[in-house]
Amino acid sequence: MNSRLFLPLLVLLLLSACARRETPVEAGIRTHTLLVGNGAEPASLDPHIVTLYYDQRILLALFEGLTAIDEKTVRPVPAVAESWEVSSDGLVYTFHLRPNARWSNGDPVTAHDFAFAFQRILRPKFGAPYAYMLWPIKNAEAFNAGKLADFSSVGVEAVDAVTLRLTLERPTPYLPALAAHQTWMPVHRATLEKFQAVDDRSAAWTRPGSLIGNGPFTLAEWRPNDRIIVTRNPYYWDNGHNRLERVVFFPTESPEVEEHNFRAGQVHLTTSLPMAKIAGYRARDPARLRIDPLLSTIYLDFSVARPPLDRAKVRRALALAIDRESIVRAVFTGSRLPAACLIPPGCAGYIARARVPTDFTAARRLLAEAGFSGGKGLPEMAVQFGINVGDITRVVEAIQETWRRELGVRITLEPSEQKTWLQYMQSHNYAIAFSAWIADFADPATFFEVHVTNGGNNWTGWSNPAYDRLMADASRTQDPDRRFEMFQQAEALLLEEAPIVPIYFDAQTYLIHSAVKNWEPAPLGLHRYQCVWLEP
Repeated sequence: MNSRLFLPLLVLLLLSACARRETPVEAGIRTHTLLVGNGAEPASLDPHIVTLYYDQRILLALFEGLTAIDEKTVRPVPAVAESWEVSSDGLVYTFHLRPNARWSNGDPVTAHDFAFAFQRILRPKFGAPYAYMLWPIKNAEAFNAGKLADFSSVGVEAVDAVTLRLTLERPTPYLPALAAHQTWMPVHRATLEKFQAVDDRSAAWTRPGSLIGNGPFTLAEWRPNDRIIVTRNPYYWDNGHNRLERVVFFPTESPEVEEHNFRAGQVHLTTSLPMAKIAGYRARDPARLRIDPLLSTIYLDFSVARPPLDRAKVRRALALAIDRESIVRAVFTGSRLPAACLIPPGCAGYIARARVPTDFTAARRLLAEAGFSGGKGLPEMAVQFGINVGDITRVVEAIQETWRRELGVRITLEPSEQKTWLQYMQSHNYAIAFSAWIADFADPATFFEVHVTNGGNNWTGWSNPAYDRLMADASRTQDPDRRFEMFQQAEALLLEEAPIVPIYFDAQTYLIHSAVKNWEPAPLGLHRYQCVWLEP
């Protein structure tokens, strides 16, 4: 070996061994790849089936409705529809679609695609849990209930390829906001018919290579419980303004693991942050900590068909025996607000009148009146909750100890993955469960409609005719003050019978890398990725 060559070669080897490797976050900035913690593995990417927030986050990359929601203002803005107008009586909306709107295979997106999608989600056989989001349309509820068989009687008309006319059952001023929801998103008819997915909710049309979407990105890879990769859709009507090449979603159910991944340079954004970490980031790295307002309420669901929870006095006693102030103070370090009512503050100006106080004396009295004085005779009940919801375990433990000490009620904790939790809830296979609702649009109706009799997302099984009448009347009134008064009466009924028990109003607490630009606080918790970019 030539000794004169050996020394330079050795130096090069040592230098390359010592060179710092590029982290995924750094590589993402260089390649315009946004790396996002997603909190949970999606149950589905079919927009007409999805009910969970973690699934909705991904859907916004793959599909687009007539409108979209501006993150900061929570107002509807043009999306597939470049404009719309409403008749003077508020009953007819005419949407004008963009002539250059395309599916990810290059096919034009037409008014007929929306009409087909609306018919699909409203078909009784399909059983979409969110079908009620389209009920403001004339005869949509009757068609969905099987009372009408002819879809042509529903107020949906594709006037031509780029004009969609909707005739409503009643004036609905927030309809343009509804039109941004995933239930209003179009689906590619040829693809669904190819996979026989018009009525089959289990059909595999949403897999990479099969899914045809109309959003700013298209599905490139889906490794269950590992990652979902979406890449820029060249056919998207506004592709020229999209500065991201791809988004990678990591379904990490543990907030602790997400936080570790952020520190290790694995992700630009986390879904959440363990509450115990807030003080440290506030002190040492405040620029990366975000606590954004969110229109969301965390509450307990009671399965009201299960004894002893079939007794309103038992449910109400449990509701009164929750010390919300202490929970928020001890668990959330001031980053959350206690919830003594259902509707979070800042929701279209609505102010609740009814409240659920913390009153242990009244709780003990009600439990005794129900025949369970001191908790005697009550079976031990399990509380189901998803492991991906940060710090919920500490909240449940606090409630567990309070109920034991104040009422003699004993519960067990049963954490599970998000998919398992959802199966328990939808099949009513639970006694008590932790649940949450994030507003679909900025109006109290999005919270109240969940709890109507046989509602697609009413997982408690609760039914109250007076509540249903109030909700129906509120949907028909044009007087905003009268409408809110009806909501207040409905909320009083809901809190008194207690099929649900509000605990706290949520917020978005997460970590964000400084390279992420235009990630606005979003009270609905959803972002348009085509509006976000990365800068070194």
